[in-house]
Amino acid sequence: MIPSVAVPLSIVGTFGVMYLLGYSLNNLTLMALTISTGFVVDDAIVMIENIERFLEEGDSPLQAALKGSGQIGFTIISLTVSLIAVLIPLLFMGDIVGRLFREFAVTLAVTILVSAVVSLTLTPMMSAKLLKRHDLEKQSRIYKFSEDLYNRVIEFYGRTLKFVLRHQTTTLLVTAGTLVLTLFLYVVVPKGFFPVQDTGVILGISEAFWVSRKHRRTFPSLPCHSASERWRRSFCRIPMSPACHRSSAWTAPTPRRTADAFKLI
Repeated sequence: MIPSVAVPLSIVGTFGVMYLLGYSLNNLTLMALTISTGFVVDDAIVMIENIERFLEEGDSPLQAALKGSGQIGFTIISLTVSLIAVLIPLLFMGDIVGRLFREFAVTLAVTILVSAVVSLTLTPMMSAKLLKRHDLEKQSRIYKFSEDLYNRVIEFYGRTLKFVLRHQTTTLLVTAGTLVLTLFLYVVVPKGFFPVQDTGVILGISEAFWVSRKHRRTFPSLPCHSASERWRRSFCRIPMSPACHRSSAWTAPTPRRTADAFKLI
């Protein structure tokens, strides 16, 4: 229940900052809000889990909330600063890419910041009022099954951690190899602003000009019938592949120029 309250409050706070900054709800800001939902829930869950641990040790709800928030508060602050630091390069990007992703970065950073404030203030307060200590004998079968499954996961993690600590040299070599492989793949993987797609369409445009030797100037216009005739002869010379299903050409004369285009599908 408590995380379900933290999510809308964090998003509402983000809406207020977006309104002050003059941002709108668009694809990029909505994508930022969608991504931030995971961070918002994570902050609240981390705080509640730590408070629940003190409740199981015998503390009262208020004492558990005070101890849990005081112990995990610095962790949430450090996580928030780290996540915002990742978004800093997007804020300083130039050209059209920077303009597109600036709203995305600011919206995501504001949501993470508001989530941290909510997790450090509202979540401990609600935990002190709503969370209660329950005896193990009174727990349901579903709770006992999930708790047993959780303990098995913890035991498996402990065994894997001991294995890694016993083979520290191998672990460091694997880490270094992973880093080198990451750098190699960064160089090899194709890069671009948008994914490359093959739509199977070839579109060409040409403009007709005529040169006046008398005035030694180039005028961007040509009689429509002359331009169309020249374009018709040029279009017929385009080699047609058997894979070409359909072709079309048209002329678009304007007062200042005569433009021709063709499309191959």
